[in-house]
Amino acid sequence: MPEPVTTPEPTDHPEIDTSVPHSARIWNYWLGGTDNYLVDQAAGDAYTAVFPGIVTIARGSRAFLRRTITYLVSEAGIRQFLDVGTGLPTAQNTHEVAQGIAPDARIVHVDNDPMVLAHARALLTSTPEGATAYIEADATDPDRILAAAAETLDLGRPVALILSNILGHVADHEQARSIVTRLMGALPSGSHLCLNDGSLGVDPVFEQAQDAYNNSGAVPYVLRTVDDIIRFFDGLELVDPGVVPVTRWRPDHGSPTPEVAEHGGLARKP
Repeated sequence: MPEPVTTPEPTDHPEIDTSVPHSARIWNYWLGGTDNYLVDQAAGDAYTAVFPGIVTIARGSRAFLRRTITYLVSEAGIRQFLDVGTGLPTAQNTHEVAQGIAPDARIVHVDNDPMVLAHARALLTSTPEGATAYIEADATDPDRILAAAAETLDLGRPVALILSNILGHVADHEQARSIVTRLMGALPSGSHLCLNDGSLGVDPVFEQAQDAYNNSGAVPYVLRTVDDIIRFFDGLELVDPGVVPVTRWRPDHGSPTPEVAEHGGLARKP
């Protein structure tokens, strides 16, 4: 169960709109975080009233991220990470997992949310051997992201690009694919793509809840078919077991592996 949630004062960050629910803050609420407001909690509770499984999806997504980063550092030897659509800081952020294994890892976090920016200091804690940076940029502006990331990362060496639950906010599928193509196209051989998003055609109750959420005033999140998610990895070499429900990607021994409507995978650029 989530830890008790405290609500920050809206006056702390006047540029943040606390009158409508916000996807990053709702996600934070489902993960048991504290960086959310009453309007987000209400929207999150309304969602879970229709589909309680969303909490399993949110936490399964976070665990998937931890496992993929662990693989990237421990088995693939990756030391550079570009995390686009970082979201609000919670437990086991990208830099915490990566630098916990390899202190010399370098991580760039990217988001365009003023709420995330207000908490960016939590994303900038680095080991002395490594480095972290925060870029305020939109996922739909890959050229800006790459230019800014090059100030911290060596784009001539392999980089792990992380796109976790971000492309659902790009409604047009071809535009979403072009973002992946542009970002991965700028990275060298040996780089990896770690991607996961909500999937369509798996759970009709989830889809009903998502439709209601998209009509709530929050920024819509578009579910995609599993085949559409697989196509994001075109031209790359998928790491076993491929694109699967996030709970079933190399699960920890003894962990439950329920079927969830959230698919993800990891692939290497040849």
